[in-house]
Amino acid sequence: MPELDAVDRRLIDQLQGGFPLVPEPYAAAAARLGLGETELLERLERLLSTRVLTRFGPMYQIERIGGAFTLAALAVPEDRYEAVAAAVNALPQVAHNYRREHALNMWFVLATETPAGILEAIARIEQATGLKVRNFPKAREYFVEMKLPVRP
Repeated sequence: MPELDAVDRRLIDQLQGGFPLVPEPYAAAAARLGLGETELLERLERLLSTRVLTRFGPMYQIERIGGAFTLAALAVPEDRYEAVAAAVNALPQVAHNYRREHALNMWFVLATETPAGILEAIARIEQATGLKVRNFPKAREYFVEMKLPVRP
């Protein structure tokens, strides 16, 4: 893990929610941190490229704009795992993909522009891999605002 200085830690802490919704959001966020916009953007790029951060962006309630998402899983034979992961990850609808120690050893999130897109994406994955996709659509929604403070 790369070393984080005090500014990196403050940046991560303060940008976990409450990102400014203004015409120049990065300039506003930088000003709150006492930085210039260029420095903030350079730090974000570095944190992303070194995988300290794996994602930086908004979280949407996709159903409110007509889309859909679901959690899905596959039971992938170990000798095919990398090839299947590449096939699954090649779809633009795949938002996250995680390996698990379980009979269903590949779990991923599908996000589509329409509810029908979920079944289409599942069919494409099944066709590409020859494996049965297990679909676990959301039964109930919970809001969990998880913020992880960065300690020195």
